[in-house]
Parts: sequence; structure tokens; C-alpha cells
Amino acid sequence: MRIMQLIDSGDENSKDDLLPKVYDELRRLAKWRLSAEKPGQTLQPTALVHEAWLRLVNDESQKWDSRGHFFGAAAEAMRRILVEQARRKGRLKHGGHYQRADLSAAELSEPTRGEDLLILDEALGRLEKQHPNKARLIKLRYFAGMNLEESAQAMDISRATAARYWTFGRSWLFKEINATE
Repeated sequence: MRIMQLIDSGDENSKDDLLPKVYDELRRLAKWRLSAEKPGQTLQPTALVHEAWLRLVNDESQKWDSRGHFFGAAAEAMRRILVEQARRKGRLKHGGHYQRADLSAAELSEPTRGEDLLILDEALGRLEKQHPNKARLIKLRYFAGMNLEESAQAMDISRATAARYWTFGRSWLFKEINATE
């Protein structure tokens, strides 16, 4: 992570050196993340990567101490972009009061994935206030697509602790989300 150390020291050229080295993995992360979005999503993986990249490198307070920390920050930036887009689409100005309907379906559809993402984001915010480490692990697993081992390594905790955090966080979110419905 020598490039990240150069970035932290203020070397502007090192930011340009980092992007080609992490671009493919960021694109894979964005593609995976967008695959969970509703059909008709207008944001493409490339645009999501570029927007997240701009947020990462333009945040002067951002310091990365490891590969896992960097990708965790990237996942968080992508999550925020998707939440902002879901909120924007939900506004009246953007037709938020209209719901797309399948004319061949006899019953009303389930909430859209954009709505689901907003509900999840609100619940994650509440989890983060009460249990920040558990919320961070959930974000790494869900938004960064990391497995349990990678998440544990990124957080510098044991795999067993990560498994406990994962179990607790999922249960907590399930309970919290179902209580709001």
C-alpha cells in the first residue's frame, strides 16, 4: 500500500497511479452492488466507480491504512451514492408519487428496491449509533461484497468475532426493519 502512503503524504501523482491498480476491483464491486438494484437502474457501474472515486480522492480528511480500509471506504461511498439516488428518485419532482406497475399483474407489487435501500439505510444508521463495529461489518459484507474472512481482516478482528458481529447485525436489522413495516 505504498501508493496509499504517498497519497496520505499529499503526493497528487500517486492518486493517478492508484486508480489503474484498483479500477477493476472497484468496477467489480460496483457491478455487484448494482445487480441488487431494481431493473431499469440508470446508473452504470462505470459511473458509480467514477463518482465514488471522486468522493474518495477529494476528501482531504480521508486516510487509508490498509487495502481493506480503502475498499471499505469505497463501498461506503457507493452506498451513499445509491441512497442519494434512491432519495432523489423518490421525490415528487422526479415522479416519486408514481409507482411503476406491471399491467399483467393482478396484485400490487412489493416495495421497490430503492425503497428497500432507504429502509435498510435508515436501519443501518440506527445500528451504527448503537453498535458501530457491527454496522461496519454489515457494510463491508453487504456493500463491499467482502466475505467473512476479508471483513475480519479489514476490521482487524478475529473471524469468530466477525461471525458473531454478522449474526448479531443481521438479526438486529431484521428485527428493526420488520418493526417499521
